Order: sequence, then C-alpha cells, then structure tokens
Amino acid sequence: MEDFYETRISEVDGQMVAFFGVFDGHKNSYRYEVGEVFTSLYDEEFHDFVGVCVFVYGNVTIAVETFKQTDADYLNEEKGQQKDAGSTASTAVLLGDRLLVANVGDSRVVASRAGSAVPLSIDHKPDRSDERLRIEDAGGFIIWAGTWRVGGILAVSRAFGDKLLKPYVVAEPEIQVEEEIDGVDFIIIASDGLWNVLSNEDAVALVQHITDAEAAARKLIKEAYAQGSSDNITCVVVRFDSS
Repeated sequence: MEDFYETRISEVDGQMVAFFGVFDGHKNSYRYEVGEVFTSLYDEEFHDFVGVCVFVYGNVTIAVETFKQTDADYLNEEKGQQKDAGSTASTAVLLGDRLLVANVGDSRVVASRAGSAVPLSIDHKPDRSDERLRIEDAGGFIIWAGTWRVGGILAVSRAFGDKLLKPYVVAEPEIQVEEEIDGVDFIIIASDGLWNVLSNEDAVALVQHITDAEAAARKLIKEAYAQGSSDNITCVVVRFDSS
C-alpha cells in the first residue's frame, strides 16, 4: 500500500480552514514519505495549513512553491540511496467559501454541483497533448509500454520525486480556485485506482444521496474493486453543509 491521505481542520485568524490531500506513491515509495514532507511544510510555515496565505493574500504562487519545495526536499532525502520513488498529490484547501485545488499526477478531485460532476483537476498523463509537448521540449520522450509512459517508465507526467526522469517529470501543480462553494454538495478526492474504473459522473451519482461522507468513500472504494480495479485505492469524500 503506497497511498497516503491527510485531513486537517483548524481555525486561523478567526476563520475555519480545512486541508484534504491524497498522495499515491509509485516505484516502491514508502507510503508516508511524501505526505510527511508535504505536511511538515505547512506545519512550519502556514499555521498548520499549506495554502492559507494563498487565500489571505491572493497569492497562488505560494501553493506552487510549496509543491516545488516538497519535491526538492523529498529528492534531497533520497541522496545516497538507490531508490527512485515518487508520488502524485491532489490537495484541496477550504477557507471560508473559497476552495483551492492543486494537483500533480493522476489522483483526481471531482465536485458534485447540484448533482452534476465537475472536475476540479485534470490528470497529468504523458499523452495529454500539452504535457507531451512540454516533455519533448525538455528533451524527453514518451512511448507506449502497455500505456503511454515518460521515457518508457512512468505513466504520469507530473509527480514528486522520480529523480531519474527530471526535468521531464515535474512537480509544478495545476491549480483551480472555486471562488464560491455555494451549490457544491461534496467533493471526491481519490487515487487513480478509483478513477481507472469509475467515471466522474458515475462516482458522483453513486454517492449523491449518501449523507455520511465516510460511508460514501467506502461505497466508492467497494464499487471500484467490484468493477475490477487492481490498484491501491484511497478516497476522501468531503460534504458541505448547505444550511
């Protein structure tokens, strides 16, 4: 099991702040390595939550730099070791009515808005046209090896770690900000073991009427395995109070 998740809720300067993240390790990544490096950064710098300053100061750069620093710190920890592991990350930070989603890799965040599935992240796959161009411009290549892979090795085009594939596999996140969460019933954050077999629409429809978030997450995981998923699955469901 190479997945890791983190959920934290706190109060900062009189406002409720919530952080949710799913990390999916690969190539024998220890499940806590990237998650611990990542969470230590916001523990030290942002009053327990990475991204607080993004909302307070409107500076998305801070979220980008946190991902990049996580990557640098993780690679530094690997120095002198033989492993070449890595991890995806999908994170969501809620401050008041604003939601910031940042991701690298193919873990995914999907919202349900009035019953419709709304993707809040786009998977970083090597055959995505813009990702392929970025990799080739950096001097890399992708080939088919059961699926499209960077250098014939990695099936995601962005991730923490993967030192042998730098600078083709980067840890710069794509970010989406929802300025107003009114109308959002819930969000699903899950590793690719879920999304490999369930579409965004199917996942939302499956748990639309389950008010207990943990029960909804368990149902999604159970259904994904019933649909034939053979990968690790981590799933976090966050429901929003509409009152």
